[in-house]
Amino acid sequence: MNLRVCIDVPEMAQAIAFYRDGLGLTVGRRYRDDWTELLGAPVPVDLLKQAAGTKANAAAVRSYERHWTPVHLDFVVDDLDAVVAKAVAAGATVEQPPKERPYGRIAVLADPFGNGFCLLEMRGRGYDEML
Repeated sequence: MNLRVCIDVPEMAQAIAFYRDGLGLTVGRRYRDDWTELLGAPVPVDLLKQAAGTKANAAAVRSYERHWTPVHLDFVVDDLDAVVAKAVAAGATVEQPPKERPYGRIAVLADPFGNGFCLLEMRGRGYDEML
């Protein structure tokens, strides 16, 4: 089994710039302006151009205001403060600044399209510090 992460965005060029400049991902394959594969994470990240107001599923329409979902991305980074600064410069919003946790440090952000994500800086044994 393989895993791919898909992120709906309303504007492809802005999304590529954010995930490239803010998180250091690189462009892989592209199909017109509808789909872009980003590489550099343990799994490929697919940006899918979807217009706001279109049906996301039977119960929801797409909105690019800040929204909550029980599934989100955690990016593990070596230097949390540096990556937070790069992400903010690229258009991210910091919702919870870096804070200490038993496994290291975490910051909660949102991309320019309302998608939340976390940046984690692991220390010691990472999550095993909690066991």
